[in-house]
Amino acid sequence: MRVGLLGLGRIGAFHAETLAAHPLVDDLIVWDPVRTSPYGRQGDPFEADVMVIATPTSTHADLLIKACRRGIPVFCEKPVAPTVEETIKVLKASEGNRVQIGFQRRFDPGYVAAAKALRAGELGELHRVHLLTADPVPPPADYIPMSGGIYRDCHIHDFDILRWVTGREVATVYATGANRGADFFREAGDVDNSAALLTLDDGTLVTLQGSRYNGAGYDVRMELAGTRRTQVVGLDPRAPLTSAEGLQPPGDPWPDFVTRFRAAYVAEIDGFLTGDTSPCTIEDALAALYVAEAAERSRREGRSVAVEEVSR
Repeated sequence: MRVGLLGLGRIGAFHAETLAAHPLVDDLIVWDPVRTSPYGRQGDPFEADVMVIATPTSTHADLLIKACRRGIPVFCEKPVAPTVEETIKVLKASEGNRVQIGFQRRFDPGYVAAAKALRAGELGELHRVHLLTADPVPPPADYIPMSGGIYRDCHIHDFDILRWVTGREVATVYATGANRGADFFREAGDVDNSAALLTLDDGTLVTLQGSRYNGAGYDVRMELAGTRRTQVVGLDPRAPLTSAEGLQPPGDPWPDFVTRFRAAYVAEIDGFLTGDTSPCTIEDALAALYVAEAAERSRREGRSVAVEEVSR
Protein backbone atom coordinates (compact mmCIF):
# COMPACT_ATOMS: atom_id res chain seq x y z
CA MET A 1 0.00 0.00 0.00
CA ARG A 2 0.97 3.65 -0.38
CA VAL A 3 1.36 5.44 2.94
CA GLY A 4 1.55 9.20 3.36
CA LEU A 5 3.44 10.64 6.35
CA LEU A 6 3.13 14.28 7.33
CA GLY A 7 5.73 15.58 9.76
CA LEU A 8 9.33 14.48 10.33
CA GLY A 9 9.96 15.71 13.84
CA ARG A 10 11.11 13.33 16.56
CA ILE A 11 8.12 10.99 16.50
CA GLY A 12 7.52 11.50 12.78
CA ALA A 13 11.08 10.41 11.99
CA PHE A 14 10.54 7.30 14.10
CA HIS A 15 7.29 6.53 12.27
CA ALA A 16 9.08 6.98 8.93
CA GLU A 17 11.60 4.29 9.86
CA THR A 18 8.83 2.00 11.11
CA LEU A 19 6.68 2.46 8.02
CA ALA A 20 9.58 1.94 5.62
CA ALA A 21 10.34 -1.41 7.26
CA HIS A 22 6.72 -2.64 7.32
CA PRO A 23 6.01 -5.47 4.83
CA LEU A 24 2.68 -3.97 3.74
CA VAL A 25 4.19 -0.63 2.73
CA ASP A 26 5.21 -0.50 -0.94
CA ASP A 27 5.52 3.27 -1.21
CA LEU A 28 6.15 5.80 1.58
CA ILE A 29 5.42 9.41 0.69
CA VAL A 30 6.79 11.90 3.23
CA TRP A 31 6.25 15.62 3.69
CA ASP A 32 7.73 18.18 6.05
CA PRO A 33 8.35 21.89 5.34
CA VAL A 34 11.87 21.91 6.81
CA ARG A 35 13.05 18.32 7.39
CA THR A 36 14.00 15.44 5.14
CA SER A 37 14.14 11.69 5.73
CA PRO A 38 16.26 8.85 4.34
CA TYR A 39 13.06 6.81 4.32
CA GLY A 40 10.44 7.23 1.62
CA ARG A 41 10.16 9.88 -1.06
CA GLN A 42 9.05 13.50 -1.00
CA GLY A 43 5.56 14.04 -2.38
CA ASP A 44 1.91 14.71 -1.65
CA PRO A 45 0.76 12.42 1.22
CA PHE A 46 -2.86 12.95 0.20
CA GLU A 47 -2.18 10.78 -2.84
CA ALA A 48 -1.64 7.78 -0.54
CA ASP A 49 -4.01 4.95 0.42
CA VAL A 50 -3.64 5.68 4.15
CA MET A 51 -2.07 8.55 6.05
CA VAL A 52 -0.06 9.15 9.23
CA ILE A 53 -0.12 12.64 10.79
CA ALA A 54 2.81 13.61 13.04
CA THR A 55 2.81 17.37 12.52
CA PRO A 56 2.50 20.05 15.26
CA THR A 57 -0.69 19.98 17.34
CA SER A 58 -2.14 23.14 15.80
CA THR A 59 -2.29 21.46 12.36
CA HIS A 60 -3.98 18.18 13.35
CA ALA A 61 -7.61 19.23 13.07
CA ASP A 62 -7.39 20.68 9.56
CA LEU A 63 -5.34 17.76 8.26
CA LEU A 64 -7.71 15.21 9.79
CA ILE A 65 -10.74 16.89 8.27
CA LYS A 66 -9.06 17.09 4.87
CA ALA A 67 -8.13 13.39 4.97
CA CYS A 68 -11.60 12.34 6.10
CA ARG A 69 -13.28 14.35 3.35
CA ARG A 70 -11.17 12.42 0.86
CA GLY A 71 -12.03 9.12 2.51
CA ILE A 72 -8.43 8.34 3.51
CA PRO A 73 -7.99 6.16 6.63
CA VAL A 74 -5.75 8.17 8.95
CA PHE A 75 -3.57 7.69 12.00
CA CYS A 76 -2.93 10.90 13.97
CA GLU A 77 -0.71 11.57 16.94
CA LYS A 78 -2.53 12.99 19.95
CA PRO A 79 -4.20 15.36 20.41
CA VAL A 80 -6.93 15.52 17.78
CA ALA A 81 -7.08 19.28 18.36
CA PRO A 82 -6.08 21.78 21.04
CA THR A 83 -9.65 22.36 22.29
CA VAL A 84 -12.82 20.43 23.01
CA GLU A 85 -14.76 22.46 20.44
CA GLU A 86 -12.27 21.70 17.65
CA THR A 87 -12.15 18.03 18.62
CA ILE A 88 -15.93 17.77 18.35
CA LYS A 89 -15.74 19.45 14.93
CA VAL A 90 -13.25 16.83 13.74
CA LEU A 91 -15.39 14.05 15.22
CA LYS A 92 -18.39 15.16 13.19
CA ALA A 93 -16.31 15.52 10.02
CA SER A 94 -14.80 12.05 10.43
CA GLU A 95 -18.09 10.15 10.50
CA GLY A 96 -17.77 7.03 8.36
CA ASN A 97 -13.98 7.27 8.10
CA ARG A 98 -11.44 5.17 10.03
CA VAL A 99 -9.32 7.32 12.33
CA GLN A 100 -6.84 6.03 14.91
CA ILE A 101 -5.38 8.38 17.53
CA GLY A 102 -1.86 7.76 18.81
CA PHE A 103 -2.23 6.74 22.45
CA GLN A 104 0.59 4.22 22.29
CA ARG A 105 0.33 2.95 25.85
CA ARG A 106 -2.61 0.80 24.74
CA PHE A 107 -0.06 -1.24 22.77
CA ASP A 108 2.58 -1.52 25.51
CA PRO A 109 2.92 -5.14 26.73
CA GLY A 110 2.76 -4.12 30.39
CA TYR A 111 -0.49 -2.18 30.09
CA VAL A 112 -1.98 -4.92 27.90
CA ALA A 113 -1.10 -7.56 30.54
CA ALA A 114 -2.52 -5.44 33.36
CA ALA A 115 -5.79 -4.89 31.52
CA LYS A 116 -6.15 -8.63 30.85
CA ALA A 117 -5.38 -9.51 34.46
CA LEU A 118 -7.90 -7.01 35.80
CA ARG A 119 -10.65 -8.10 33.41
CA ALA A 120 -9.98 -11.77 34.17
CA GLY A 121 -10.53 -11.13 37.88
CA GLU A 122 -6.94 -11.95 38.86
CA LEU A 123 -6.64 -8.73 40.91
CA GLY A 124 -10.02 -9.13 42.57
CA GLU A 125 -12.16 -6.04 42.96
CA LEU A 126 -10.23 -2.90 42.03
CA HIS A 127 -10.05 -0.39 44.89
CA ARG A 128 -7.16 1.96 44.07
CA VAL A 129 -5.05 3.09 41.11
CA HIS A 130 -1.89 5.18 41.04
CA LEU A 131 -0.55 6.83 37.87
CA LEU A 132 2.81 8.50 37.31
CA THR A 133 4.34 10.26 34.31
CA ALA A 134 7.63 12.04 34.91
CA ASP A 135 10.00 13.45 32.29
CA PRO A 136 13.73 13.71 33.05
CA VAL A 137 14.05 17.13 31.42
CA PRO A 138 11.43 19.71 30.40
CA PRO A 139 10.38 20.46 26.83
CA PRO A 140 11.78 23.58 25.12
CA ALA A 141 10.56 26.88 26.54
CA ASP A 142 8.81 27.87 23.30
CA TYR A 143 6.76 24.65 23.34
CA ILE A 144 5.07 25.24 26.70
CA PRO A 145 2.76 28.19 25.79
CA MET A 146 1.17 26.14 22.99
CA SER A 147 1.23 22.77 24.78
CA GLY A 148 -2.08 23.21 26.55
CA GLY A 149 -0.49 22.63 29.95
CA ILE A 150 0.78 19.54 31.73
CA TYR A 151 -2.66 17.94 32.14
CA ARG A 152 -3.64 18.26 28.47
CA ASP A 153 -0.17 17.64 27.03
CA CYS A 154 1.33 15.03 29.33
CA HIS A 155 -1.30 13.49 31.60
CA ILE A 156 -3.82 12.97 28.83
CA HIS A 157 -1.92 9.70 28.22
CA ASP A 158 -2.63 8.72 31.85
CA PHE A 159 -6.30 9.60 31.47
CA ASP A 160 -6.63 7.53 28.31
CA ILE A 161 -4.87 4.46 29.69
CA LEU A 162 -6.86 4.72 32.93
CA ARG A 163 -10.11 4.48 30.97
CA TRP A 164 -8.78 1.70 28.76
CA VAL A 165 -7.33 -0.53 31.49
CA THR A 166 -10.17 -0.14 34.01
CA GLY A 167 -13.08 0.13 31.59
CA ARG A 168 -14.51 2.92 33.79
CA GLU A 169 -15.08 6.62 33.33
CA VAL A 170 -13.67 9.43 35.50
CA ALA A 171 -16.40 11.18 37.48
CA THR A 172 -14.54 13.91 39.40
CA VAL A 173 -11.07 15.44 39.49
CA TYR A 174 -9.23 17.48 42.09
CA ALA A 175 -5.92 18.66 40.68
CA THR A 176 -3.10 20.91 41.79
CA GLY A 177 0.41 21.82 40.70
CA ALA A 178 3.61 23.59 41.61
CA ASN A 179 6.40 25.53 39.93
CA ARG A 180 9.79 24.24 41.04
CA GLY A 181 11.83 24.84 37.92
CA ALA A 182 12.20 27.34 35.09
CA ASP A 183 10.14 30.52 35.06
CA PHE A 184 8.76 29.85 31.59
CA PHE A 185 6.21 27.38 32.99
CA ARG A 186 4.80 29.98 35.36
CA GLU A 187 4.90 32.67 32.68
CA ALA A 188 2.78 30.43 30.42
CA GLY A 189 0.28 29.77 33.21
CA ASP A 190 1.47 26.18 33.55
CA VAL A 191 3.11 24.08 36.28
CA ASP A 192 6.08 21.73 36.14
CA ASN A 193 4.97 19.37 38.93
CA SER A 194 1.46 17.97 39.20
CA ALA A 195 -0.77 15.89 41.44
CA ALA A 196 -4.42 14.93 41.29
CA LEU A 197 -7.09 12.80 42.93
CA LEU A 198 -9.65 11.27 40.59
CA THR A 199 -12.76 9.30 41.44
CA LEU A 200 -14.08 6.79 38.92
CA ASP A 201 -17.77 6.27 38.30
CA ASP A 202 -17.79 3.17 40.50
CA GLY A 203 -16.06 4.91 43.43
CA THR A 204 -12.53 3.66 42.72
CA LEU A 205 -9.93 6.17 43.91
CA VAL A 206 -7.09 7.19 41.59
CA THR A 207 -4.02 9.23 42.47
CA LEU A 208 -1.79 10.82 39.85
CA GLN A 209 1.61 12.49 39.94
CA GLY A 210 3.77 14.10 37.31
CA SER A 211 6.92 16.13 36.80
CA ARG A 212 8.93 17.83 34.07
CA TYR A 213 12.08 17.48 36.22
CA ASN A 214 12.53 13.82 37.15
CA GLY A 215 16.31 13.78 37.26
CA ALA A 216 16.54 9.99 37.73
CA GLY A 217 15.15 9.33 34.24
CA TYR A 218 11.89 8.83 32.36
CA ASP A 219 9.40 7.24 34.74
CA VAL A 220 5.94 6.02 33.71
CA ARG A 221 4.04 3.63 36.00
CA MET A 222 0.55 2.43 36.81
CA GLU A 223 -0.33 0.58 40.01
CA LEU A 224 -3.60 -1.36 40.24
CA ALA A 225 -4.54 -2.39 43.78
CA GLY A 226 -7.27 -5.01 44.02
CA THR A 227 -8.67 -7.16 46.79
CA ARG A 228 -6.54 -10.12 45.68
CA ARG A 229 -3.29 -8.55 44.53
CA THR A 230 -1.57 -5.40 43.29
CA GLN A 231 -0.10 -5.25 39.80
CA VAL A 232 2.39 -2.63 38.62
CA VAL A 233 3.11 -1.51 35.07
CA GLY A 234 6.54 0.03 34.52
CA LEU A 235 8.43 -1.70 37.34
CA ASP A 236 10.95 -3.12 34.89
CA PRO A 237 14.78 -3.43 34.84
CA ARG A 238 15.11 0.16 33.60
CA ALA A 239 12.73 1.84 36.02
CA PRO A 240 14.55 4.93 37.39
CA LEU A 241 14.16 3.97 41.04
CA THR A 242 16.54 3.55 43.96
CA SER A 243 15.35 1.41 46.86
CA ALA A 244 16.36 2.32 50.40
CA GLU A 245 16.35 -1.43 51.07
CA GLY A 246 18.88 -2.10 48.34
CA LEU A 247 16.63 -3.46 45.58
CA GLN A 248 18.08 -1.65 42.59
CA PRO A 249 16.91 -2.17 38.98
CA PRO A 250 19.93 -3.51 37.06
CA GLY A 251 19.57 -1.56 33.83
CA ASP A 252 20.24 2.03 32.86
CA PRO A 253 17.18 4.27 33.45
CA TRP A 254 14.88 5.04 30.52
CA PRO A 255 16.11 8.30 28.94
CA ASP A 256 12.92 9.36 27.15
CA PHE A 257 9.45 8.34 25.98
CA VAL A 258 10.51 7.16 22.51
CA THR A 259 13.00 4.69 23.95
CA ARG A 260 10.59 3.51 26.67
CA PHE A 261 7.66 2.95 24.30
CA ARG A 262 9.54 1.92 21.16
CA ALA A 263 7.78 -1.44 20.85
CA ALA A 264 4.40 0.17 21.51
CA TYR A 265 4.92 2.76 18.78
CA VAL A 266 5.78 0.01 16.30
CA ALA A 267 2.78 -2.07 17.39
CA GLU A 268 0.29 0.79 17.05
CA ILE A 269 1.42 1.52 13.48
CA ASP A 270 1.12 -2.17 12.65
CA GLY A 271 -2.36 -2.17 14.16
CA PHE A 272 -3.32 0.78 12.00
CA LEU A 273 -2.00 -0.77 8.79
CA THR A 274 -3.49 -4.22 9.39
CA GLY A 275 -6.73 -3.44 11.22
CA ASP A 276 -10.24 -2.80 9.96
CA THR A 277 -11.41 -0.80 12.98
CA SER A 278 -9.74 1.78 15.19
CA PRO A 279 -8.52 0.63 18.62
CA CYS A 280 -8.39 4.28 19.75
CA THR A 281 -11.06 6.50 18.25
CA ILE A 282 -11.66 10.22 18.24
CA GLU A 283 -14.40 9.52 20.80
CA ASP A 284 -11.75 7.97 23.06
CA ALA A 285 -9.48 10.98 22.59
CA LEU A 286 -12.35 13.34 23.40
CA ALA A 287 -13.17 11.42 26.59
CA ALA A 288 -9.54 11.74 27.76
CA LEU A 289 -9.55 15.43 26.83
CA TYR A 290 -12.65 16.00 28.97
CA VAL A 291 -10.74 14.63 31.97
CA ALA A 292 -7.75 16.84 31.15
CA GLU A 293 -10.04 19.87 30.86
CA ALA A 294 -11.58 19.08 34.24
CA ALA A 295 -8.11 18.71 35.77
CA GLU A 296 -6.92 22.03 34.41
CA ARG A 297 -10.07 23.80 35.60
CA SER A 298 -9.63 22.21 39.01
CA ARG A 299 -6.00 23.34 39.22
CA ARG A 300 -6.83 26.89 38.27
CA GLU A 301 -9.93 27.22 40.47
CA GLY A 302 -8.74 25.18 43.45
CA ARG A 303 -11.81 22.93 43.66
CA SER A 304 -13.09 19.51 42.73
CA VAL A 305 -14.54 19.46 39.20
CA ALA A 306 -17.03 16.95 37.83
CA VAL A 307 -16.11 15.81 34.32
CA GLU A 308 -19.70 16.42 33.24
CA GLU A 309 -19.10 20.15 33.84
CA VAL A 310 -16.78 20.27 30.83
CA SER A 311 -18.54 17.66 28.69
CA ARG A 312 -22.01 19.21 28.51
